[in-house]
Amino acid sequence: MIKEANSRVKPINMAEELLVPALSRGQENDYAIICNNQKVTYGELNNLANRAGNVFKNLEVNVGDRVLIMVRDTPNFFYIYLGLLKIGAIPIGLNTRLAPNDIAYIIDDSGSKLFVLDPCFADLFKEGLGLAKGQPITTYTDKSIDGTLTLEALLSNSSDELQTVKLNWDSPAIWMYSSGTTGKPKGVVHLQKTVTTSTELMGKILGIGPGDRIYSTSKLFFAFSLAHCFFASLRLGATTILDPKWPDPSSVSSIVERFKPTVMLSVPTFYRSLLRKNLATKRGFKNVRYYLTAGEKMPASLFNDWMEATGRAALEGIGATETCFLFLANQPDKLKPGTCGIPTPGTEVRLVNQDGENINQIGVPGVLWVKMDSLASGYQNLRKQTELVFKEGWYCTNDMFTVDDEGMYEHQGRADDMLKISGQWVSPNEIEEKVCQYPK
Repeated sequence: MIKEANSRVKPINMAEELLVPALSRGQENDYAIICNNQKVTYGELNNLANRAGNVFKNLEVNVGDRVLIMVRDTPNFFYIYLGLLKIGAIPIGLNTRLAPNDIAYIIDDSGSKLFVLDPCFADLFKEGLGLAKGQPITTYTDKSIDGTLTLEALLSNSSDELQTVKLNWDSPAIWMYSSGTTGKPKGVVHLQKTVTTSTELMGKILGIGPGDRIYSTSKLFFAFSLAHCFFASLRLGATTILDPKWPDPSSVSSIVERFKPTVMLSVPTFYRSLLRKNLATKRGFKNVRYYLTAGEKMPASLFNDWMEATGRAALEGIGATETCFLFLANQPDKLKPGTCGIPTPGTEVRLVNQDGENINQIGVPGVLWVKMDSLASGYQNLRKQTELVFKEGWYCTNDMFTVDDEGMYEHQGRADDMLKISGQWVSPNEIEEKVCQYPK
């Protein structure tokens, strides 16, 4: 306990926490990233992140400055993100399908100093910028537009020697913006300590490490992918497989066959699409060791179909932008179709009723509260909303769950989606599950 307390006092840098473990193991020549025909080793990634950090310092990006990133899933995303972390700046990866008005809102809400983007998003960005009050410095990754310097050119003239900035354990490290489906996107502030959770599920439970290849159909701007395919993959010394294109069943199948991932992350809708296209029975899918699924409930019928096609279970879990990592997940030795599994290592959960009292009965639905080291500190510029859901180290997910006699948690839907019929709470998911069982 004393050692743990001391480690929380010692200043850290998230980028170092991600890269140093692999480099210390002598993995300089192991691949950190594979993207089409491009392969980047851990040594090269560290050097390029240092170069990027120096580029941003020369652009007068300082500790605590926010930098918006609208970049496809390419090695550039890794260089930019890690380079900003190394100098103590705050990277914010943006959904590449945001509407212009949301881009404008995020520019102003974040007070961003710099906006880094791929040229293919130039028109979308310019439309958003025209609606914003703030006017951040702009740099494109690999093509000059309106005379701007490119990141590619700046990197080529930058030094790969960089002194990283150490910050307090509870200092802001990254921001993520929520999807905005229930209003304006919320800036979720994560701290340096968030990185320590990266090895809990992927390392302790799944045993992922050097030699593993991790691939996600979800893009890096999603917390699900960022946490497990970027943070966990690097810290555990694995290889991340990237694809800059928006996924479709055919392209995903090609990547699985060509690059042979040992771990794949996706959402139930995509697993269903792969089955419908008769792609899941290919050899590559049978060679994946672990499948993870999140983002929506996976019906037991879909779980069974995937198991039959691949011989592998899709381990369902659930997380949130506010937790970064999954807080519930099925595990290889403890799984149950139709549930989100059990709390991930280091996670505490409790179910709460409408009166704020803990629920201890089996099968009684309640709102799930979560406590874990990767929990965000709150929402930027939204004090009241922060106070509503972040309390004394706990986060209110606003998701309804029941727990069974095996300790498995089943998602019942959002708290505001539940239906009260004849005095009993009924989940729309239960209705959907029954409907899915009928052939028509």
